[in-house]
Amino acid sequence: MRRAASGNCRNGPDCAVSRRASLIRVVLTVLAALAVALMTAWAALAVYWSDIPGQTLRLVLAAGVVLATLAAFGLTRRRGWTLLAFLAAFACFVVWWSGIKPANDRDWQPDVAVLPYADVSGDSVTVHNIRNCDYRSETDYTPRYYDKTFDLAHLDSVDLIAVYWMGDAIAHVMLSFGFAGQDYLCFSIETRKERGEDYSSLKGFFKQYELITVAADERDLIRLRTEYRRPPEDVYLYRTRLKPDVGRKLFLEYVKEMNRLRQTPEFYNTLTTNCTTNIVRHFRAFGDLVGYNWKILFSGFAPLYAYELGGLDDALPFAALRAKSLINPVVHDAGDGSDFSRRIRAGLPGIDPAQARQPAAVSP
Repeated sequence: MRRAASGNCRNGPDCAVSRRASLIRVVLTVLAALAVALMTAWAALAVYWSDIPGQTLRLVLAAGVVLATLAAFGLTRRRGWTLLAFLAAFACFVVWWSGIKPANDRDWQPDVAVLPYADVSGDSVTVHNIRNCDYRSETDYTPRYYDKTFDLAHLDSVDLIAVYWMGDAIAHVMLSFGFAGQDYLCFSIETRKERGEDYSSLKGFFKQYELITVAADERDLIRLRTEYRRPPEDVYLYRTRLKPDVGRKLFLEYVKEMNRLRQTPEFYNTLTTNCTTNIVRHFRAFGDLVGYNWKILFSGFAPLYAYELGGLDDALPFAALRAKSLINPVVHDAGDGSDFSRRIRAGLPGIDPAQARQPAAVSP
């Protein structure tokens, strides 16, 4: 009789419900443990890279966060109450973390020490502190700046520049605006690093860098990456199909961002506030339907995303377009000449605005 009862239990509906309940409890326990582990790791790293003075003290406090979590869950049996206490403590930690504010008055590296800004009067936009450093190497340079007035009525092109240094998945993305096929202004959304500070994608999650929108001469931003960084980075320039009115709206969004950051600093974030997500944010600010997807997260695929949206020349397959858009060799030949922007665009796929304005030849 006992065997029959046991057999019925293994196969009966009550036991099936019990097994499902046990499985759900195991899954929930694993998910909770994973969440606690990730939250603890984030909190420990946040403490270590916080503004608490003294590296040793930060290291001790970060280790204390980990050890306190391990002790709380390892030495108590009432895990439900322990989890509630952990969540309450984490909420208090987040409140403290949110109190760490960005600043504009740090000891900045010379290439990001001067913030650009602009004055707008109708179609006339005067951009101040356009960077054009005189480089001898990536770290040895003389900062140079100039002011220039641009006429939005003459803005007729927007070019996408993608820079690769660690494979195809990650790139630094910039936009360059052309005026009458002669003047170009390039915007690069970057980390504003302090003296002696290096970039780290991991540290970029933890309020380590302020954000800066660099307004620069193309000779600065492009030649820095192809001629002076070691190893050199691969730079691709794509002519976009953005209509002039969209380009003007986008340009003004960059201007708003520059002026805002000059008054109200903001932290860079590797995932949410970076060179590609901010470009999408600028588009969406005036209603353009550019969405967020994995090609924005993995910024090296941003040009492919632009191609799929119809924003780039599609006379060629993307692989062929990409191959033709590599400009490193022509950048080297163009040097620091005043015709730099024209020379790096010669022969690129897409419509050259300067050529598009020329009247068609009339047959005799």
